[in-house]
Amino acid sequence: MKMMCSLVSFFVMILLSSQCIHGQDLSKYQTFSFGMRLVDLSEQVDQNPTEANLIHLRPALIQELMWWPPLASGTRLAEPVRQILFSFYNGELYRILVTYDRYVTEGLTADSMVRTMSAKYGTATRPTAEINFPTNETGEYGTTEKVIVRWEDSQYSFNLFRSPLSNTFGLVMFSKRLDARAEAAIAKSLKLEGQKDPQKQVARVKKEADDPETSRQKKIAAFRR
Repeated sequence: MKMMCSLVSFFVMILLSSQCIHGQDLSKYQTFSFGMRLVDLSEQVDQNPTEANLIHLRPALIQELMWWPPLASGTRLAEPVRQILFSFYNGELYRILVTYDRYVTEGLTADSMVRTMSAKYGTATRPTAEINFPTNETGEYGTTEKVIVRWEDSQYSFNLFRSPLSNTFGLVMFSKRLDARAEAAIAKSLKLEGQKDPQKQVARVKKEADDPETSRQKKIAAFRR
C-alpha cells in the first residue's frame, strides 16, 4: 500500500509540473534557466553565493552549489526531488543534477519513469551513451553513469539515469555550449594540477638526498644486498 501511494504521488507531481511547461522548453528546469548568474540563482534558493564550492579556479572558474528543496507545502518544486546540484562556469549556470527521492520512486521501473517524464519533455531517445561526472562532488555516483533515455534539442540535453551505487534515479541537464567549455576547462585544470605532482616528487627526492640519515640508511641497504 505504501509503495502504491508513493507511485501515485510521483505520477501526480510529475503531471502537475508538466502543466507549467510550454512546448518542451529545455532551456530551463523549473525556474532555473541555463546561463543565469550564481548570484541570481542563490537568491532563488535562499542561499548565499559564498556557499558555492570552488572546484577549479583556472583556466576557468568552476563552482557548484548544492540545494535541498524544502519539504514544506508550497515549495516551488512539484517533482519529488531530494537534492539539486547546480554547476557554474565563470558564474553562469551550465549544468543541473537532480537526484530524485529514492523513497518516492521506489518500485518504479525505468520504463515507468520514461513514460511519465516524456509527458513533460517530449519524445525521448535511447542512446548508447554515458553521462560524465567530471567533478563528482555528491559521492553518490560513479565517474560515469549509463544514460537510460535522453531528451534534447540543438542547444540543451536532458539525461535520465539510475545509479547502481545508490539505487536512485537522477536527471542531468546541461547547456551544450557551456558544458563543452566547462569540461574543456576542467580537463585543462586537472592537467595543470597533475603537472605539479612531478615538482613535488623532485622536491621530496631532493629533501631525502639532503637528509644525512636517509642517505645513510640507503647506503646500508645497498651494502646488505
